[in-house]
Amino acid sequence: ARALTLAALRHLGPIDRALEARLAKPPPEAVKNTLRLGAALAFAMGAPAYAAVAASVDLAAASAATRPFKGLVNAVLRKLTHEPPNLADPEALAPSWLFARWRAAYGEDTARAIAAVIATEPATDLSLKAADPTLAGVLEAESLAGGTLRTAKRGDVSAWPGFDDGTWWVQDANAAVPARLLDAQPGQTALDLCAAPGGKTLQLAATGASVTALDRSAARLERLKENLERTGLAAEIITADAATWEDPRRFEAVLLDAPCSATGTFRRNPDVLWAAKPGDIAALAGVQARMLDAAAAKVAPGGRLVYCVCSLEPEEGEAQTTGFLARHPEFRIEPALPGEAGAPEASLTPDGALRLLPQHRAGGGDGFYAVRFRRTPQ
Repeated sequence: ARALTLAALRHLGPIDRALEARLAKPPPEAVKNTLRLGAALAFAMGAPAYAAVAASVDLAAASAATRPFKGLVNAVLRKLTHEPPNLADPEALAPSWLFARWRAAYGEDTARAIAAVIATEPATDLSLKAADPTLAGVLEAESLAGGTLRTAKRGDVSAWPGFDDGTWWVQDANAAVPARLLDAQPGQTALDLCAAPGGKTLQLAATGASVTALDRSAARLERLKENLERTGLAAEIITADAATWEDPRRFEAVLLDAPCSATGTFRRNPDVLWAAKPGDIAALAGVQARMLDAAAAKVAPGGRLVYCVCSLEPEEGEAQTTGFLARHPEFRIEPALPGEAGAPEASLTPDGALRLLPQHRAGGGDGFYAVRFRRTPQ
């Protein structure tokens, strides 16, 4: 059920375009969803056309609300089997308003390359507590730049070798870049703002830094605590709002993974593309600016601050850097080096930030923006 739902969401744009061309008027939502699932089953998951049609008709027949539309489901899906939709059309894979934004920000070719990744099912990426040359073979994985392991294995990750021992945790290869960019050293004080569910906290703790992890969600912090226990790593856990947290301490390394539209996470969460609204981005940009100001106040003189978002939208990335530097002359960008932190070289921007696009890494990766600032020593 989950695989079918994700297949439908990853191809929702082309599927809806094909359905709308064959429907005189929109049917009830439950019927439309039945048609979407049937199309995904036939054209995205490779089920025999007759089986996908029959299963969809049976699904419609199973509910009083959709039963009167059995004939419609049968007729529309049969038409589709004779004229299969193009599920690989990049311009149709993303909502039109988002694709227009990507085209404006990155150009036509890059926008199409981003959108093409929407249809792909991602592998599973793992971050390691410590380097272990044996794990790649055991987990049927390839080693990526920076130390991430990428495996095509499927199923319950808690049953995989090394999970119970706490030797690794699931974390997208691009999501692992910002904590590496912070470059926390053993014994340094590090603050992870908006820490839950904890992948970046685990990375910082594994460096030997003294880590404080803060998040306003107590429920999400419980998951972080569980991961710390499983991996045998340690961090101070604080439940608080990062924008208003009052604490006199200053930290040598601060990481702010700010709340954002999350449009860069569509590989594993394709629903974010269809749940997002244009007004969300402007509203979140205001939140990000306030949180950046709060994070800056926690950085010790000479210390480092890494700001990141899992968003593809410039207002949440590049524009935040411009605004932050204008408000805080005591900070400057400390440029990332080519290939630093395991980031693809194509992601390095002229000012030394990282704009990680999904297609920059072979096999795909989450969309991220990350930038490292250094506070003046005085």
